[in-house]
Amino acid sequence: MRAPMRWAHEARDCVLPMIIGLGTDLCDIARVTETLKRFPGRFEARLFTDQEQARAERRKNARAARYAQMFAAKEACSKALGTGFRKGVFWRDMEVVHLPSGKPTMELYGGALRRMQDLTPSGMQAQVEVSLTDESGLANAVVMIFAVSASA
Repeated sequence: MRAPMRWAHEARDCVLPMIIGLGTDLCDIARVTETLKRFPGRFEARLFTDQEQARAERRKNARAARYAQMFAAKEACSKALGTGFRKGVFWRDMEVVHLPSGKPTMELYGGALRRMQDLTPSGMQAQVEVSLTDESGLANAVVMIFAVSASA
């Protein structure tokens, strides 16, 4: 007979990560293109960090697609946090960053970070995973927040 399975919420026995949040979003790139034209500078400054803006502006041919991906990632992250853009979670509290390998991830600040910390069981630390893509005029993002053993 197999030993009983230990659940991730039993932090002292946790070996496997526990999903504490999942969000997804789909964004129309044409809509972002129009918004960038109608509100030049305002849309970018209100929703995106300086670093995100710099990355998007480097790729002039894919500028709107890059902003749409980051928009979708922030929406997906707010859903994974379980708040949307309420309870002290703001657009610029979430930043899409890329690891040296090019893999996207997110850094959380302010209210978003506090919310993630509130969701994370004691003895564990949160880890954010992000997947971004765009195809046929749509940008898609999936954000999954895991709790992993702090001692791992």
